[in-house]
This record gives sequence, structure tokens and C-alpha cells, in this order.
Amino acid sequence: MRKTLTALLLAATLPTVAMAMPEGGPRHERGFGGHMFKELDLSQEQRHEIGKLMREQMKSRHEITQRYLDKLPAAERKAMQDELTAAETKNREAIRAQLKPEQQKTFDEMQKKMEQRRAERAEFEAWKAEKDKKAQ
Repeated sequence: MRKTLTALLLAATLPTVAMAMPEGGPRHERGFGGHMFKELDLSQEQRHEIGKLMREQMKSRHEITQRYLDKLPAAERKAMQDELTAAETKNREAIRAQLKPEQQKTFDEMQKKMEQRRAERAEFEAWKAEKDKKAQ
């Protein structure tokens, strides 16, 4: 069960990362399939279309994964979320430890901004859910 949850978690987070990347961003040069783009010498239009297909596939994978995660009992979802949070915190601390003091300050500011954006997003999602609930 733990391996399944880990696999589902990984499958669920990768699309989120990919979808957060702006269109035409660095992902076309490196990262997912970056070596493929260089070796195939694709045109800008081809890179755009392939990137679009990759984003659609990742979105679909995320939706499928979410359907199965939604079926987990509440206790297992909570345990998974707690484990994810702990792993994220540990990774963030390890990254921060590799930075120089001035870089740490910038990193801390970036983390604070990310947390603010997450809080704003959560607030928006809650508002949207409430609005949808009232519309029904």
C-alpha cells in the first residue's frame, strides 16, 4: 500500500510542476524530454505542439491519479499528506543548507512568497467550492 501511495503521489505531483511552468519556458530546453528536443532539431512550432501534448498528458495523468486518491480513507489521506509535508520540509532544509548566507536570505524570501501564493490559492479554491455549492 505504501508503494502504491508513493507512486500515486509522484504521479500527482509531476503534472503540477509541469503545469506551473510557463508556456515556452525553460522546460523546452531541458527537463522533461529536453534531450529529445535538441537531438530532433525541432522547429519552434513542433516544440510548442509537443509541449502542449505533454501538458495535456500530464493533466490527464493528474486527474486520473486524483480520482484514485479521492477514494482513499481519510486517515490514509491524512497520513500521506503528513508524510509529504515532512519530506518537503526535509528537502527544503537540505537545499537551504547548501546555500551561502546571502543565498539563504533570498531562498527564505522565495519560500515566504510561495507560501503566500499557496494560501491565496487555497482561499480562492475554498471560495470557488462554496460558490459552486450554492449554485447547485
